[in-house]
Amino acid sequence: MGLSSHGAVAQVRRSIGESRVGHAGTLDPAASGVLLMGVGQATRLLGIITLDDKRYRARIAFGSETATDDAEGAVIRTAPVGDELFDEGYARAALAALEGTHEQVPPAFSAISVEGTRAYALARKGEEPELAPRPITIHGASLASIGICAGIVTWTCEFHVSKGTYIRSLARDLGRRLGSAAYLSGLERTASGTVGIDDCIGLGQLDEGGLELALARALDPLRVLPYPHRPLTSDEHADVLNGRPIRLRGSERACLAGDGIVCLVRAGRLWGIWERRGSHLVSLSTFPQGIEGVRL
Repeated sequence: MGLSSHGAVAQVRRSIGESRVGHAGTLDPAASGVLLMGVGQATRLLGIITLDDKRYRARIAFGSETATDDAEGAVIRTAPVGDELFDEGYARAALAALEGTHEQVPPAFSAISVEGTRAYALARKGEEPELAPRPITIHGASLASIGICAGIVTWTCEFHVSKGTYIRSLARDLGRRLGSAAYLSGLERTASGTVGIDDCIGLGQLDEGGLELALARALDPLRVLPYPHRPLTSDEHADVLNGRPIRLRGSERACLAGDGIVCLVRAGRLWGIWERRGSHLVSLSTFPQGIEGVRL
């Protein structure tokens, strides 16, 4: 079992000496890759950031199903592996057929709440949680390679999926669809929304570089927020810090129709997320020290 998302947060806290750390987009302990974290005031952004789609590199092993739909669980079913599963052309066509919008049943071992109890807690007690299908979208599914180890055929695949898609369930359902059985034997999240693996800092790197490295590599918060930005004048900046409404400029009255929301920026920091009320902008969230990382 690998490091849980909660465990990763605890490690980041120790590495940078900051207690205010949170994460968005939970990553399974058996997986690696992109896990977006907020530090200090930026933890307040985690509930509103835009991470609507994810990208993964996944290894799918055929011939068995497991209780957890991944390599951590006990084998609960085996099935023959047809010769066609060794063929790259067949694999590419099978994966391409997954693209589109579907209903997906989440894994029994998941954090979904079932009448107030986590599904994984019920599954650990030997119960079968009743999980309703959920709509998902598979934007892209392609084959990277086919491998064989100890007689087990494994597909390495690239998936681009909507938020809430379980790759473990994709592996399970693909095995069944192809007349066999399958489980997820490895998973790396390569992108979460606009944040890719190249944007990330490894936990080992962060342990060595500490807060200085975290500040140097901080993401621009505007990349993950779904709102336009608005530069502040020095007078407006003072008004924002004191919670006073700021008057809309002439051109903004047309482009901020209704209760338009904007990110207020100045001197490389995000100072607030404010919304239109009549002819003024008023505070939804204000960050007195400013959130670093804005690069315009």
